[in-house]
Amino acid sequence: MKSILILITCAMIFPFMGSSQIIQNIDEVTPFHEELAAIKKEDKWAFIDTKGKLVIDYRDDLVMSKTHKKGTDYPYFKGGLCLIKQKVNGIDYYGYINKNGEITIKPQYLNATNFKNGHAIVLKVAKEELGRNDLLDKKVVSYSYDEIVIDATGNSKTFLMGPVHLVYKKDRLRTPPTIQSYFLSSNLVASQSKDNGWKIYALDSSN
Repeated sequence: MKSILILITCAMIFPFMGSSQIIQNIDEVTPFHEELAAIKKEDKWAFIDTKGKLVIDYRDDLVMSKTHKKGTDYPYFKGGLCLIKQKVNGIDYYGYINKNGEITIKPQYLNATNFKNGHAIVLKVAKEELGRNDLLDKKVVSYSYDEIVIDATGNSKTFLMGPVHLVYKKDRLRTPPTIQSYFLSSNLVASQSKDNGWKIYALDSSN
């Protein structure tokens, strides 16, 4: 009888011995994208691989990207890159990291999309010095931006529209300007102009 009880106890225990808890105290877990899933703890996000290994440590610069399900935005990789943002003088600038957590395209854009077929649409800032205000003893500077397509190395590939004059309120930009274009296919982009008309651009495939 004692032997039977031991066998039953072992049968109940052994099925659970193969599993082990590897990450705990997580506030949110997302689906996998390109074999990486985002996990959230408090106000920071990290990434794990399909084996549960933490491959990118918790950080606070990851961008919440839209998903197909409303109300479930979270950071994810697309085309091997993930959006990040850094605040400089009250303004958010967008860039990208790779799957090692390394910044491959430094935050420099006022807005940016996720990559698709090796390209992304970004708003690139341009600065022009108009002169100097002697009364205030400071330079008079004008800012604008162009909407362009970049490749995965950050090189400009196709100009879409611009320049668009940028208006700062109290030296701050509360919300990023809206990107007016979107990808139609792997090599076509539709861009909406100021008169609400549309233009179709073929992506520049030259090196």
